[in-house]
Amino acid sequence: MEARNFLRFIFLSLSVAVLILFTWFNFPSAPPSATEILDCAASSPWCTSSKNRIFQPKPQPVPTRRRSRSHERDTPRHPLDPLTVGEINRVKAILSSHALFQSPGPHSLHTVELEEPEKSRVLEWERGNPLFPRKASVVARARGVSHVLIVDLTTSEVIVQRTGPHSGYPTMTVEDMTTATVAPLASAEFNRTIAGRGVDLTDLACLPISTGWYGAAEEGRRLIKVQCYSMKDTVNFYMRPIEGLTVIVDLDTKQVVELSDKGANIPIPKAANTDYRFSSVEPNRVMDILNPISIEQPKGPSFTVEDDHLVKWANWEFHLKADARAGVIISRARVRDPDTGKFRDVMYKGLVSELFVPYMDPTDAWYFKTYMDAGEYGFGLQAMPLDPLNDCPRNAYYMDGVFAAADGTPYVQSNMICVFESYAGDIGWRHSESPITGMQIREVRPKVTLVVRMAASVANYDYIVDWEFQIDGLIRIKVGLSGILMVKGTQYDNTNQVPNQENLYGTLLSENVIGVIHDHYITFYLDMDVDGSDNSFAKVHLQREKTSPGESRRRSYLKATRNVAKTEKEAQIKLKLYDPSEFHVFNPTKKTRVGNPVGYKVVPGGTAASLLDLDDPPQRRGGFTNNQIWVTPYNRSEQWAGGLFVYQSHGEDTLAVWSERDRPIENKDIVLWYTLGFHHVPCQEDFPIMPTVSSSFDLKPVNFFESNPILRIPPNVEKDLPVCKSSSSA
Repeated sequence: MEARNFLRFIFLSLSVAVLILFTWFNFPSAPPSATEILDCAASSPWCTSSKNRIFQPKPQPVPTRRRSRSHERDTPRHPLDPLTVGEINRVKAILSSHALFQSPGPHSLHTVELEEPEKSRVLEWERGNPLFPRKASVVARARGVSHVLIVDLTTSEVIVQRTGPHSGYPTMTVEDMTTATVAPLASAEFNRTIAGRGVDLTDLACLPISTGWYGAAEEGRRLIKVQCYSMKDTVNFYMRPIEGLTVIVDLDTKQVVELSDKGANIPIPKAANTDYRFSSVEPNRVMDILNPISIEQPKGPSFTVEDDHLVKWANWEFHLKADARAGVIISRARVRDPDTGKFRDVMYKGLVSELFVPYMDPTDAWYFKTYMDAGEYGFGLQAMPLDPLNDCPRNAYYMDGVFAAADGTPYVQSNMICVFESYAGDIGWRHSESPITGMQIREVRPKVTLVVRMAASVANYDYIVDWEFQIDGLIRIKVGLSGILMVKGTQYDNTNQVPNQENLYGTLLSENVIGVIHDHYITFYLDMDVDGSDNSFAKVHLQREKTSPGESRRRSYLKATRNVAKTEKEAQIKLKLYDPSEFHVFNPTKKTRVGNPVGYKVVPGGTAASLLDLDDPPQRRGGFTNNQIWVTPYNRSEQWAGGLFVYQSHGEDTLAVWSERDRPIENKDIVLWYTLGFHHVPCQEDFPIMPTVSSSFDLKPVNFFESNPILRIPPNVEKDLPVCKSSSSA
């Protein structure tokens, strides 16, 4: 079966890699194999295995302006280009003859990605030079042990870098998640419980939920918890939880370890008013209140994508690729200086390092819901194909991801990233001279930006991540939250039924439905190389100063004091509204003509800080959210804020632990970490699906240029723009 068909089944039909909708006839004693899943995905109109297992109706194709292209003949042209289909097949062939994978027992590949060359070598490489030997980094499970391998694609050599034991486990594979949700159906107790709750097995939808870590009882086994829903009469089964029913499954043996049902008295919420699809809206209730809108580019886009991954736009160029864990990786971001015409380094590498999503309900069926979406599920693995004209506008360029299944088979994740120019009527700069001066001056420049976008549907939640490049040198990183709440079933229909002393741990959104309070933290890894790799970090503190008696009629003013951090602990920042500072990454060896060090500063947007107890097990694992800003010396092994092995980890290999070493960071190759946070107290407007809420932060030039870098940008003029007539006047 072709890789694109595997993608269509796993990532389109399953709403996310963690989502399995099963209608069940004649359940066998063993879960489906990877081969059966692939074979099943090829059938039509229903995905049915040879053993009469019906997994999921395949969605009908939707019109798109971009057809998926074949990646069979892709060739790397840049040292940072991701592994191609051919290279992944090569990795699979090499490992098939390795001793680890010839021994009896199951084995699986959890990560297959490019082993990037040393940073110093990449910085020296120029287009047209030969590529460095291509290598793959592989995280595998064999004989019940995790292994980190380096596979040389030229020599076929396999180097075992690390082998277990580890406190945690690798990112789950799609096959892990699939078989975990099947496993409970082999339990007679589970089937009786489902029937006792009034749910037909053909209406059952189940989710694999990472367990976190809560003590020694969970040691030594890869465990996952499965909770289920009724999808009768609605596609929005998330709003119909079978509350209180939790099944613990051993991910390696696929056996049910424990079943707990503490919600027999809680009704399953009704399906009415939960469908969010436009096709379900009654014609007389359609809100036809907007006319179509589109940005037209009569001369076409201003950006190009060369060699599949090198993006060039205006005064920017950068390398762009998809990643199974991070989603999107931006590398070698450089901006052209308007005075010299030369490109200058800004950021060597930027990515989403981890997401931490703790729910605030400590009860038996909820306390463990403290997800690490990148390290446990793979943020990129959950990225859905983007919808032209809705996710991305006209003239967008779409980029696919090429990943490996658990058996090493490559597959293509189509339209995973889009790149487009955006103009929302914003202003780049302006000035109109006051009439009192007698000068008739009005100068305005439009703000056009370049956006790199990815949307990941991690089960119920949808995350939209934008990397926005501006011609003034600013990079804005924005995260939008949408999708569907994870809700809790309740016996209450109205708030007037709730006893005063009862804590719902959330908001009653609809009859029998509680939206549970939760947080979202997205931690970004930003390897800043401002005009070179050796940078420093400064906290520019703004403090109130009082004037001396008789000095001025003013009594106070603000003073900026610059403090350069010498070690990691001095760069750990908790944001404070009434104790403001600026945060600069600068190159101490490069100065402007008047003597200021060139730099970029972090400009925080609306964010949130964790209020959990520092000794709470989930917060120990999510310790990288204890500060909003961290700075560490560059270390290629320190890229994932939650550690390499996040699943069931104890929290001893995180950014918070690394930074406790208090290493020197002054005039070093340093990495900036920034956490964007959201507190979410659900409200009725979030039912049955949430309007998008967004927050962002900026990386802004500070003394990087000699003057306004877009001073010489021309304004728009009427003759350059198309004149479109409305349909009513045509």
